[in-house]
Amino acid sequence: MRRRLLAATAALLLTAAGTVVLLAYVRGADARALAGVQTVDVLVVDQPVAAGTPAGELAALVRTEQVPAKAAVPGGVTDLGDLAGQVATTDLQPGEQLLAARFAAPEDLTAPGTVAAPDGAAEVSLLLEPQRAVGGRLAAGDTVGVHVSLVEGKTTHSVLHGVLVTQVQGGPSATPDAGTADTASVGGAAPTTSLLVTLGLRAEQAEAVVFGMEQGTVWLSLEPEGTDTSGTEVLTPGTVYSKDYS
Repeated sequence: MRRRLLAATAALLLTAAGTVVLLAYVRGADARALAGVQTVDVLVVDQPVAAGTPAGELAALVRTEQVPAKAAVPGGVTDLGDLAGQVATTDLQPGEQLLAARFAAPEDLTAPGTVAAPDGAAEVSLLLEPQRAVGGRLAAGDTVGVHVSLVEGKTTHSVLHGVLVTQVQGGPSATPDAGTADTASVGGAAPTTSLLVTLGLRAEQAEAVVFGMEQGTVWLSLEPEGTDTSGTEVLTPGTVYSKDYS
């Protein structure tokens, strides 16, 4: 009986020791994993922010989160002081990273949800399906690339870059899940209705956009500050697969 008791006690001690060793290993693995991932602080919308909200009222509506550097959206705001004197140009939903492109000086706003076109620029509106307008995520103040595919000519080319979006109507984007920092990875149903996207363009740029709409299809790509737009060329059936995309 005594031997059985000693054996049971020894088994319990071994089990406890094994558990402690396992926990120590797991914690060490977590620490090693975290050490290999570079993180940055980002400001994330914590409560809904209505279009027109002054940046000075954001302190109670946003929070700071640490995210992997790769998940930080270009153009993100890390200091509310950088938005001093500006207002939100569109509704902001919880989980979005705070982006400078979503804010503008009040005098630049011609109406809620719009921004003024650049000096000397005209405005042209495009009726686009959601998949050709970044899934419906565009908002006034964003900058986009314009890509034209010509049906008859069987060519595709990025004709414009850094074009200012002055207004977006229709097709509201899906509301991000709370706690999601990167809006690009937010799931949920995509909008099903077309969007009317208005761009601020110089006359020669407007010609290219209208030509693309009349003779083929136009796609917009979101191009925040710092987007690399080099390396584009006119693609044809004979060149599209010969190009090095690495």
